[in-house]
Amino acid sequence: MKNSLEHLTQMVVKYGGSSLADYERISKAATAVAKEREKGSRIAVIVSAIGKTTDLLLDLVNNSCGGKVNKDQLDDVLAMGERTSARVFAAALEARGVQTRYFDPSEEDWPIVTDDNFSNASPVLEECDAKIGKHVLPLVQGNIVPIIPGYIGRTADGRITTLGRGGSDTTAFILAKALNFNDVVLVTDSDGIMSADPKVVDSPRVIPEIDVNMLMEIADSSAKFIHRKALKYKDPSINVKVINYKSGELSANGTKVVGEISNGFNVTMASPLPVASITLIGKGVSGNPDIIREVTEKVKTYSALLGLSADCNSLILYVSEEGDLDLLFERISEIVLRHDKVVAMSIRRNLALIKTTGMSSEETGAIIGEVSRVLSSNKMNLFGLVTAGSGIIISADWQARQQVVDLVRNSLGRHFYC
Repeated sequence: MKNSLEHLTQMVVKYGGSSLADYERISKAATAVAKEREKGSRIAVIVSAIGKTTDLLLDLVNNSCGGKVNKDQLDDVLAMGERTSARVFAAALEARGVQTRYFDPSEEDWPIVTDDNFSNASPVLEECDAKIGKHVLPLVQGNIVPIIPGYIGRTADGRITTLGRGGSDTTAFILAKALNFNDVVLVTDSDGIMSADPKVVDSPRVIPEIDVNMLMEIADSSAKFIHRKALKYKDPSINVKVINYKSGELSANGTKVVGEISNGFNVTMASPLPVASITLIGKGVSGNPDIIREVTEKVKTYSALLGLSADCNSLILYVSEEGDLDLLFERISEIVLRHDKVVAMSIRRNLALIKTTGMSSEETGAIIGEVSRVLSSNKMNLFGLVTAGSGIIISADWQARQQVVDLVRNSLGRHFYC
């Protein structure tokens, strides 16, 4: 006979601050957990601070202290939002007949242990796993719903920390992995991960499913559905779903996050073959859609377009040297002659395109400076540098490609990722 637990739903549910913004939303959230618990599911709950509590506390501290407050003091204050939220949510669940236990960082069995990098602490995973296994797992096995304030940590010597952006999601992913749970459900005020920021675009669509690496790119934009720091803690064996609190059902449709995060920072060849760059020069050339359409169609016919960059008066296309480049150059020259705004074209061949991956957008500026410095100091010619999402693409001499890869990898690894 199959193990009776084989098909048991085991989930960590994280409620964001917007999904707990008032008593009606808290009531809806507690009812959703109670209904899921009635089905026999094992559940652990992570709660963020209610509504805009964290922002209010931050503003209160900064203004009352004139901006002069130690980070450890600030963390102790900011943690009160989640600590209060856990107590309120536990009371709401108990009122619905659900046995609960909320955790607080003042207690010895607090499960999220971190370093002492206050305001942006990193979990000490071995310690977290041990604490969760000892203090949280027995509760869910006994059909008690543990409620853990997200975003908060505690150092080995008992000081309260906060995990920085995405902290509550980080707590959820760590908890699910340590409990060996199947699912993480992130409850927000959005129907899922959207095709565009609904605060900017009127009618974005819900993305039904998205690869976690693509989500990492979205996380680096202004629409931070899940912060990249939190995504680094997502185990590939765990199913993640983003849903709207309005449904009142934890089984509601939303966005599934699938796949496995690529391993950390790396520097690789963007193309295994040599690359040519074609530069068009002319007043406002990059703002002329006819020129862009014509040249990209020609590239598509005779080669492959690997990248594109532009400023007001120039347009650069990076194309594979595999194909009929001589004919491609002739056809683009014909386009140049047809458009009065284009003054000339220039060509550079035997380039290597080298890309970086695994960085965050906050690091890009510093990384561009470091790449320029290390290549210049080693007498390596840098023909171009393009930002692409949260990475950069470097064009250098093909013959020096491996040396460039090694220099960039060693330098960036040492300065940013050690």
